[in-house]
Amino acid sequence: MKQDIIKLPEYITFENAGEIYDQIIEIINNAIPSQIVTLNFESVKHIDSAGAAIINKINETASQKECALKMINLDPKIEQTIRLFQVDVKYDESEKQQESRFEKIGAAGYRFYNTLIEVIILLSNVFYWSFASFFKKKLRRKGDVIHQSILIGVNALPIIGLISFLIGFILALQSAAQLRQFGANIYVADLIAIAMVSEMGPLITAIMVAGRSGSAIAAEIATMTVTEEIDALKTMGIDPIPYLIVPKLFSIILTLPMLTVFANVIGIIGGMVIGVAYLDIDIIPFYNEVISVLRLKEIITFIVKSIVFAIIIVLTGTYFGLKVKGGSEGVGRATTASVVFSIFMVIVADSLLGLIFYLE
Repeated sequence: MKQDIIKLPEYITFENAGEIYDQIIEIINNAIPSQIVTLNFESVKHIDSAGAAIINKINETASQKECALKMINLDPKIEQTIRLFQVDVKYDESEKQQESRFEKIGAAGYRFYNTLIEVIILLSNVFYWSFASFFKKKLRRKGDVIHQSILIGVNALPIIGLISFLIGFILALQSAAQLRQFGANIYVADLIAIAMVSEMGPLITAIMVAGRSGSAIAAEIATMTVTEEIDALKTMGIDPIPYLIVPKLFSIILTLPMLTVFANVIGIIGGMVIGVAYLDIDIIPFYNEVISVLRLKEIITFIVKSIVFAIIIVLTGTYFGLKVKGGSEGVGRATTASVVFSIFMVIVADSLLGLIFYLE
């Protein structure tokens, strides 16, 4: 059986590892199956991590080529260094066991359970510190609630006003043709008032705030988590919940009902434009009809919905922001997930609250 003996130099380091590797690999590639390639370590006095890595790589290549690699005169210290950088575990995708259906269901249930526990803990922390902040104002930065109210509420007025006007305008336009057939032109005021105040006003405002301000909250918290600013606050003994989250919660609870009132008024004005221009209804009769149809129940409905939606938006942005993983790419994923989930939860909450109020 043919045997090649390769005498290695005194030092196998990063500087000459590539040259030694190329030399030995060329011999292995030209070798016939079952040929023995012998590495003589008699002269080797030192080998570093790069040298150990190429020896292991040469051994792996020789096995693939069905060529026997033999190492002789190996000093125990040199052998220990080579073993230190040897990768014994090889992961093969083909050997991965397929999970059964019950395992997948169990894993999904376990993840849901963990998520539920995390949400409950976050809820309890946020509500506790929100209550404590009334008595310990030093827990939050001075003027932060006003600053957040401007960002969330005042800066959102133009876009919410535009969308609300168009929704009221379209609702009145679509219903006007049907009401006109029965001579019930004046009832367009009833339809717009109830639809905007009870349903469309709170819902559209919450969706707009979730997309605009909820995404900003999630992105801010996620960025602070990725850059370890949250950990830095904890190291300094500052709880991030009262310092960062509570001011946002206070500001959105204050501003979202006000934004909803604004959206309701603008939406009714949009419907009034159709009533005056298309249905020949005077402004005063339209106004009187709106006032007569609105009851205390509709007012309470949109206030309760606005507060619930505000809490959902802040908590969703906070949860996904704190759970972010994966650097800047993870921040984008967390922000997107936050917006999608908060809008979904707002719609679900709107449906449940609608059932509660209308089944009474």
